[in-house]
Amino acid sequence: MAPPNALYAQSGGVTAVINASACGVIETARRHPRRIGRMLAARNGILGLLSESLVDTGSFANDQLIGMRNTPGGIFGSCRFDLDEERDNPAQYDRIFEVLATHRVGYLFYNGGNGSMRTARQIAESALRRDYPLVVVGIPKTVDNDIVETDCCPGYGSAIKYLATSMREASIDLASMSTRRGRVFVLEVMGRNAGWLAAGCGLAADREDAAPHLVLLPEVTFDEARVLAAIKTCVARLGYCAIAVAEGVRSSDGKALAQVATDPAGYVQLGGAGAFVAGRVASVLGYKVHHAIGDYLQRAARHLVSATDDAQAHAVGVFSVEAALRGQSGVCCVIRRTSSTPYCWQVDSVPLADVADFERTLPPEYIRGDGLHVSEAFRAWAQPLITGECLPAFRDGLPRYWQPRLVEMPRLLEPYTI
Repeated sequence: MAPPNALYAQSGGVTAVINASACGVIETARRHPRRIGRMLAARNGILGLLSESLVDTGSFANDQLIGMRNTPGGIFGSCRFDLDEERDNPAQYDRIFEVLATHRVGYLFYNGGNGSMRTARQIAESALRRDYPLVVVGIPKTVDNDIVETDCCPGYGSAIKYLATSMREASIDLASMSTRRGRVFVLEVMGRNAGWLAAGCGLAADREDAAPHLVLLPEVTFDEARVLAAIKTCVARLGYCAIAVAEGVRSSDGKALAQVATDPAGYVQLGGAGAFVAGRVASVLGYKVHHAIGDYLQRAARHLVSATDDAQAHAVGVFSVEAALRGQSGVCCVIRRTSSTPYCWQVDSVPLADVADFERTLPPEYIRGDGLHVSEAFRAWAQPLITGECLPAFRDGLPRYWQPRLVEMPRLLEPYTI
């Protein structure tokens, strides 16, 4: 009898190294042809599984896998879609297992963040109830670094390497243009409830008075008077001030300083905290202010990927297949730090139930006592995560990325309305 097939999918906001995880999954599956049949991939995460939009990765040559590993974004496409609970929408799960059974899928690898681990847990639990032979393994990724149980999340190290670099370079420019009027630069980064990315900007401060001079975090209530006073003091001393602001910074009433929109499902898209802070600095203190938004740039900068991050992203992909072949289902891969000096790590697994829907915020010991910067403890923890360079190939002066035309497999089932 032919071995069962495997299915891989990407979900949630992508990172500069998520394809390294995909590469690790595909390469490792190929080393076990007697236990894993075809290695399939769903287009756009769980949506591709529901719609039977599948790709057979068997046609990918080894050099294409290398190209995939060195390309940002999600090669197979991602999504933001939450499954209903099975008791509320059994037809949704009937469809999932109909597709899995039709394509003889016995292994499912779901690569995403907190919400994606919830999806993986729901499918794993449904498989047990249905007595369907399916091994489900979650593969972590997120620039937000807010998955619990893991020392760090693949994608985070590269994002903060880019942000800290941007902060350092912009502040050098800022210092060059300082005048008696004073100048301020504000960099807004992602981070709804957790300030890991804003904290990462703090790595740029390699000496006293180096930028960023303030780091505003969601974990610390925004006190406008205190923040403006700190900026004024900095400008008086240096002539300029550079500030990192997490998009989720909140005032004393618990509301975010700014938001872009709310979708029909009630999801609030944050954005504008940097502009808000910049506006208050300009109107109250009268300084010349510029602000920038990291947005997609912070998670797509494959040209500045951390070698550590790339290695960890690939390793969790490899480990996921090895764990599945050991029969470990309903688990999520995690990274364990075994030593800080020298920095050493290994991959382990924990139950999906311990990860799904939990959120890891920046611990108090990583925040300086005044709440306006990160501590030395954070810097010591984060520094190894940005170590090493992993440059892509360049052509005509620009990075050369692999952007394949993916050919979907013929659909064998009736269309499904999502």
